[in-house]
Formats: sequence, C-alpha cells, structure tokens
Amino acid sequence: MNDPAHRRIAVLGIGNVDRGDDAVGVGVAHRLARRLPSDVALLVCNGDILGLVEDWAKYDALICVDAAAPMGTPGRIHRLDAAQDELPPCPSLASSHAFGLAEAIALARELGVLPNPTIVYAIEGACFDAGGAITPKVAAALDATAERIITEIGRMNSLAAPAET
Repeated sequence: MNDPAHRRIAVLGIGNVDRGDDAVGVGVAHRLARRLPSDVALLVCNGDILGLVEDWAKYDALICVDAAAPMGTPGRIHRLDAAQDELPPCPSLASSHAFGLAEAIALARELGVLPNPTIVYAIEGACFDAGGAITPKVAAALDATAERIITEIGRMNSLAAPAET
C-alpha cells in the first residue's frame, strides 16, 4: 500500500444476467455505481473471472458479490472473509462461470495477489435457469447487500486513517 492512510479498494460484482439469481452480483454493482466513493474501483464480471485475478494485486482490499447455491433461504446474505478462510468449493458458491470465485480466490492466494481483506458477500439464490429473472426474495437482498458494502468500505477507510494526535 503506497499511502498508509488510504486503501485502494475494489468492489467486484459477479454474475450472469441471463441466468436468474446468478445476476445478483451484477445487480448489487449497479446499485453501488453512483454511491461508491470516487476512489473505489467498481468491477463487473459476467464471464470467466480468471482474467481479473492478476489485477487484484493493485488493491489493498477487495469486496466480491456473487450468488450462492440454494441452502434453504433464498436471499440470505452470507459474509465471508476469504483472505482468512478458505471458501467452500462449489456447489456452496454457485457458478455458471467457467472458473468460479472460490477457485479464483484460491489461485490469487497461491500467486500472492489476494488482497487482505478480501470479503465475499454470497447471496443464496433459488433459480439459476437460463433466461430467468432474479427471483423476488433474492432481488429484495440487493439493496441490503449494497448498504452493507457501503458500511464495509467506510469501516475499511476508517481503519486505514492515521490516528489523530
């Protein structure tokens, strides 16, 4: 990190807008587009995430949003600290992408480019059918997830700020 009082933060929304609830990461990214501080990078991946992994080295913190496989509560928001803990492999994190988030994070860790912290917001989906729309319970989680990310960024920036003397 070049400036200890300022973290380089990126938010990554992952999803396929043509596969129902898999679009959740992209939906959250759209909600954040006008609300993020200007110095926070907003990235969207609707395909293979592998191409983004090397770029993660540019950031001091990364927040990812992706769909999670159904575990009983569509729309439930899970927060995971991927820099500290291994993400569960698929099917816990649903992926219609060629290379999923769990695999990308594992690769970034091996390459030494995984930002710390790397926070994952995984929203449980219900329907991942081709051509489907986001289901109502999952759509209801988009705004709440965006709010949590805004709060998370504020917390990250306050931790990076030097203490006043």
